[in-house]
Amino acid sequence: MSDSGAKTLIFERNSNPVPVNEREALLQNPGFGRVFTDHMVTIRYTEGRGWHDGKIEARKAFNIDPATLVLHYAQEIFEGMKAYRLPDGGAALFRPDANARRFRNSATRLAMAPLPEELFLESVRSLVEVDKDWIPTGDGAALYLRPFMFATETLLGVKPSAEYVYCVVASSVGAYFKGGASAVTLWVSENYTRAAPGGTGEAKCGGNYAASLAAQAEATQEGCDQVVFLDAVERRYIEELGGMNVFFVFDDGSLQTPPLTGTILPGITRDSLITLGRDLGLTVREEPYSIDQWQKDAESGRLREAFACGTAAVVTPIGKLKGRKHNFTIGDGTAGPVTQRLKAALLDIQNGRSNDVHGWMDRLF
Repeated sequence: MSDSGAKTLIFERNSNPVPVNEREALLQNPGFGRVFTDHMVTIRYTEGRGWHDGKIEARKAFNIDPATLVLHYAQEIFEGMKAYRLPDGGAALFRPDANARRFRNSATRLAMAPLPEELFLESVRSLVEVDKDWIPTGDGAALYLRPFMFATETLLGVKPSAEYVYCVVASSVGAYFKGGASAVTLWVSENYTRAAPGGTGEAKCGGNYAASLAAQAEATQEGCDQVVFLDAVERRYIEELGGMNVFFVFDDGSLQTPPLTGTILPGITRDSLITLGRDLGLTVREEPYSIDQWQKDAESGRLREAFACGTAAVVTPIGKLKGRKHNFTIGDGTAGPVTQRLKAALLDIQNGRSNDVHGWMDRLF
């Protein structure tokens, strides 16, 4: 298949779509990640042949052999992105080119065949256009897109697969956290780390998330919403949450976020907020920040706000931290003004309510 930009996907309409009245009922309160559209994209890769057999087809289950490599050695990557309904009824994707680049980088780290970025872009744009009636409206609503790729060669030898399937599915979603903008409570993980130098921390692979689940279960058991991980070497410095980057807001109005040193996912929302913060005249630093300093600054009042960010949850205020050695509240425990201002600026761009000066929105129709 070519990555020249020409249409290369064969469209096979779903002969048994969800009835209109049932779809409309589902869109009233879709939740997150449970309501799926009628179609999916699949493209296959074979060593020596390259990418081929690109289709938009009815969403269906995969039929795989028990010896399929992904089931044993976890060669798998994915992305998360959204299509937004615009005020005039059209729709747009937010920074899909950044997702395409990160997907390619993740493939390289996992020794997988890199998907040409233009094919990635064609796949997500085409699926949204086909299933556009599934884009919900309302505060926090969007069509969440999940491009992913996995190894499909049938073999029990430890090596990079010679065959892959790339797929995109779409899900109509509402707000990620129940209660919308309510501040979350974090559990400081001391028993687990998310990633180590030289590992897969900056790749978006399923193994990183699987490794976070025991820590997340511990957080839930302790009455917290999310877990925050410390670095794997010194166990001092803040890295990220189970699935989100983190920012700190100080009394001088400056922002700080942990630097991208290879163990933290380079979040597209993170990158966008750095730009928006500077647009608003704020000083933004990418520097290490220790858990002990976080508590000290929160207790002294130097730290005024903190928030997590990511495609799914967008911007989520952090109100409290709990742990074996730490227990403190940030500000008054609610969303602060800088957090709210940054969230509003981002959502206004994504939903077509403000001028997109950075050209982030990729309008589809």
